[in-house]
Amino acid sequence: MSGAISRWINERAPSLVPMYRKHLSEYYAPKNFNVMYYFGSLAMLVLVNQILTGIFLAMFYKPSALEVFHGTSEAFASVYYIMRDVNWGWLIRYMHTTGASMFFVVVYLHMFRGLMYGSFKKPRELVWILGMLIFLALMAEAFMGYVLPWGNMSFWGAKVIISLFGAIPYVGETLVHWIMGDFSPADATLNRFFSLHVVALPMVLLLLVVLHLAALHEVGSNNPDGVEIKKHKNERGIPLDGIPFHPYYTVKDLFGVGVFLMVCAFIIFYAPTMGGWFLEHDNYIPANHLVTPAAIRPVWYFTPFYAILLMIPFKLPGVLAMFVGIFLLFLTPWIDRGAVKSIRYRGMGFKVALGLFAISFIGLGLVGAEVINEVVPQIFGPAADVTFWRNVFGRIMLAIYFGFFVFLWIYTYFGLEKTKPVPERVTTHD
Repeated sequence: MSGAISRWINERAPSLVPMYRKHLSEYYAPKNFNVMYYFGSLAMLVLVNQILTGIFLAMFYKPSALEVFHGTSEAFASVYYIMRDVNWGWLIRYMHTTGASMFFVVVYLHMFRGLMYGSFKKPRELVWILGMLIFLALMAEAFMGYVLPWGNMSFWGAKVIISLFGAIPYVGETLVHWIMGDFSPADATLNRFFSLHVVALPMVLLLLVVLHLAALHEVGSNNPDGVEIKKHKNERGIPLDGIPFHPYYTVKDLFGVGVFLMVCAFIIFYAPTMGGWFLEHDNYIPANHLVTPAAIRPVWYFTPFYAILLMIPFKLPGVLAMFVGIFLLFLTPWIDRGAVKSIRYRGMGFKVALGLFAISFIGLGLVGAEVINEVVPQIFGPAADVTFWRNVFGRIMLAIYFGFFVFLWIYTYFGLEKTKPVPERVTTHD
């Protein structure tokens, strides 16, 4: 029966079988993948979760800032309707909100793995650039989704972030009003953000993901040794150090998916707000343009870049520094001139620099989330100047963040790196 169905499909769509072979059963991946290689497939899983749960939520959500009663908008009321009255609506919404944060967890780890093992280097520069474009689209998608509940933090977060475009000389204020569709975040803002969040940006994300995977499968996957497995093939043209992605890595990824889903289930059922990190407490209050939250800050996954903005004393330089901090990641394939890909065989300078870069990113995140403001009095006493010590710490982290790219260029361009011999073929490491 299955053979007859396969023949029927193959007669009508003969390209499907070659596509299946090229991207699954005859796509040979290095046999030495480690745990860091789970995060690409997990990102795909979360993307599917976000699309499916987002479709369900869009059926009941009303993108309207018009007041229903006592200062509560239709958008805010519809979210509460989903949570309280729609069958299993609370579960779908928590799957969506938890998925948003977990998306950035796996994407950040996926990017860090790329930096560790040199997955941005030749011949994978295009794969890296497409991945960074996915990251940018994901940031835009997450920001617009964050505004949709129209809680108080959503309103003020939108106002602050959109107002950053006002720093652009000459056209800034006009651009801010054009994005908002009003002089302040209002019904027009909510409608256009909803349209972009549920239609335009998901289509862009899906297109970029397809291109990212297609580019990856053209050049082949990198591995923890940074060795090109296509250099050593048998008489049939099969890489000696490669194994078919399906069934070997699909089965392995299923194990990772199982562990990941258990972690997500624990968060959804026992700690869906994660103490205010995934869902802020101020967003359970209806939007009010007369009452600002005690602290206006973005969700945790934006806080490192928000901290860059905070640490620069002037608005325009701060906005430029924030965007440069993202743009430098695009340029990493050309900043790093080192011939060796994997951290296993790179010099001690690169290992220390990458470790400090990771610490600076986390440190900036703590500054942007205002965790440092709470820690300073505990270290220096209640009379300590919180702003002063926050700025000292934040600017040290900022210097390390940008210093990483400067050091990497000098370290590799002038040949200062002393590397270890790279093996001809992949190795196994206990």
